[in-house]
Amino acid sequence: MGSSNTKAVLTPYPIDKAYDYSLPAHISVGEGDYVCVPLGAREIPAVVWGAGAGDVKPEKLKPIISKYDLPPLPAVHRKFLDWIAGYTMAAKGAVLKLTLSVPKALEPPATITGYVLGEGDMSKGLSPAASRVVEVAKDGLPRRASELAEEAGCSTGVIKTLYNKGFLKTVSLQTPPPCRVPDAERAGALLSVPQQECSDALVQMVKDNKYSAALLDGVTGAGKTEVYFEAVAQALRQNKQVLILLPEIALSNAFLDRFKSRFGCAPALWHSSLSVAKRKTTWRGVAEGQSKVVIGARSALFLPYHDLGLIIVDEEHDPAYKQEEGVIYHARDMAVVRAHLGQFPILMVSATPSLETMQNAWAGRYQHLTLPMRHGGASLPEIHLIDLKADKPEDRQHFIAPTLQKAVAETIEKKQQALLFLNRRGYAPLTLCRHCGHRFQCPRCTAWLIEHRRTGKLHCHHCDHYMQMPDTCPECSEPDSLAACGPGVERVLEEVQERFPEARICVLSSDTATTHDELRTKLEEIQQGDVDIIIGTQIIAKGHHFPKLTCVGVVDADLGLTGGDLRATERVYQLLHQVAGRAGREAEQGVVYLQTFNPETRVMQALASGKRDDFLEVELQEREVADMPPFSRLAGIIVSGRDESEVEQAAMALGRAAPQGEKIQTLGPAEAPMYRLRGKFRRRLLVRSEKSIDIQKAIKHWVKAVKLSSKIRVQIDIDPQSFY
Repeated sequence: MGSSNTKAVLTPYPIDKAYDYSLPAHISVGEGDYVCVPLGAREIPAVVWGAGAGDVKPEKLKPIISKYDLPPLPAVHRKFLDWIAGYTMAAKGAVLKLTLSVPKALEPPATITGYVLGEGDMSKGLSPAASRVVEVAKDGLPRRASELAEEAGCSTGVIKTLYNKGFLKTVSLQTPPPCRVPDAERAGALLSVPQQECSDALVQMVKDNKYSAALLDGVTGAGKTEVYFEAVAQALRQNKQVLILLPEIALSNAFLDRFKSRFGCAPALWHSSLSVAKRKTTWRGVAEGQSKVVIGARSALFLPYHDLGLIIVDEEHDPAYKQEEGVIYHARDMAVVRAHLGQFPILMVSATPSLETMQNAWAGRYQHLTLPMRHGGASLPEIHLIDLKADKPEDRQHFIAPTLQKAVAETIEKKQQALLFLNRRGYAPLTLCRHCGHRFQCPRCTAWLIEHRRTGKLHCHHCDHYMQMPDTCPECSEPDSLAACGPGVERVLEEVQERFPEARICVLSSDTATTHDELRTKLEEIQQGDVDIIIGTQIIAKGHHFPKLTCVGVVDADLGLTGGDLRATERVYQLLHQVAGRAGREAEQGVVYLQTFNPETRVMQALASGKRDDFLEVELQEREVADMPPFSRLAGIIVSGRDESEVEQAAMALGRAAPQGEKIQTLGPAEAPMYRLRGKFRRRLLVRSEKSIDIQKAIKHWVKAVKLSSKIRVQIDIDPQSFY
């Protein structure tokens, strides 16, 4: 029986239950309130989850220390966190930590200095950057120097100069400056008839104010963003909060500029590159209901929305929506659950929808809205396959076929841009000794070390290990015997510089654009036409619009097709289709060349013919025959530890006790493809069941019954997306 003098409090630690705390007479708290409680010797933020269980003697309970001055965490959000904990088999406290990710945001905001327009004569003599600052500040809202500089696209030094000259003055603020509310009535883009039809359907979904799901399925360049902005506007008219999820690398300034153009101000942002101060401001603005639109990466789903009324999952097919560490979840799937619990609409958006989403659309569970043509009269690019067995590069040290080389030359002669795409960072994926065959392997991972000419080192792309490139082979001491095998983007750069010495070249990868600011700068250079040839990894593939880009060459279209990944061909199709979609998005016709050793494969033929749905239907049939998702359920069990024999014994013990039957089977254990990762040995089991089976319940009973060493870690991945 619960007690009114005790409260069940959930702490953001990997604990699977809320613990009772006593309630002092001077504190009044209700469910969802943020409180400070003692845990061991520390005082930590936590959330009241309900009435106390009353099963601990009152004198043994620790008291709640204080309550934070914030609106309570809504009941629907607490229900959502409970649901995720059950579904992903993660501890409830670990899931709560996804929401309480910025503990400092609970503290009252400190006094800060804001800047507003001063009294100086601003009619003349201002630099372009200073003029932009003045233009932003005209709305009268006080902003921090960093916020003003960010919105104006300049450095904080410009703000200080304007302040020193009297053009800006300071004001003291006890709280963060009030969030600007996006203007729903501001004129949007002029929509075509197909766009307007899709827009009307989405606006109606929002007006209906109940759960519904839709897929906006439009070719690259169809103007999908402008269409769903109308649904955002309708949600704002209804005073609801909106979440737009994007893969992190698609959170470009170009997208934010489009948002500002439509709604007159910037949205709240949430991604890994934000400073703690900005994360604190966004978190608190969301919790208090001031921030009306949040644009963020997958973790933005867990912000404590005051009154969420619409979720949009852009590029819904993207693998980046799967969180692979800690609490393992798929943000797209969890977003559907959040919308269902909150009884509001959700929209999935993609030019290459995932097979699971397409099946939901074909089955009528999702409303299927299509935009089959590019916006503004632009045509889809022509796609050509280059058979590398016949159209060979010059020698083994070169990777661009003559046909592609000629196409790039013709493109830059016409003052247009070419993109060479290779989804592999660094210089070469493998370095070996030509004399003894020695290969450089990471000592902590089952992976070859990748040569990076930029750093002069060999790097592991799975952990932080690196080593200096040696002059001689460490095995046989032979000098000048080390050879780079295969291309990375740095090696393609070397070839392009050799072929096109006069061209202006930009390499775009996570190595060359480590922050959003660096990425923004490089993208702006491309958009302004300051680059002739772009060499890029998948960072370039999503959502970018480059007016002068007309030629795309994929250096290795076969990359990603090997291995036992269930979704390998689907993912290669999606990635290459997205890359191809960067070409010819304006008046000029685009052309795409895919270099492949296997032009006859179904995925290459589907890309060349443009028959996407035929490709997906065959993929779906093959999954059905193999009894794989979406026709069954999978769960990955990853056993890991630093002692190889202990890991093997633990995996074997789990294998012997594994559920087996007509409706559920367990495969393995087997060595994981990435057998060693960050110093830990790994073995995997795979559970497959019919969709009617409660797979979580079966796994819980099974794993709980097997006694394992505390040195062994067992990770459970429900609905795995990768099998490394």
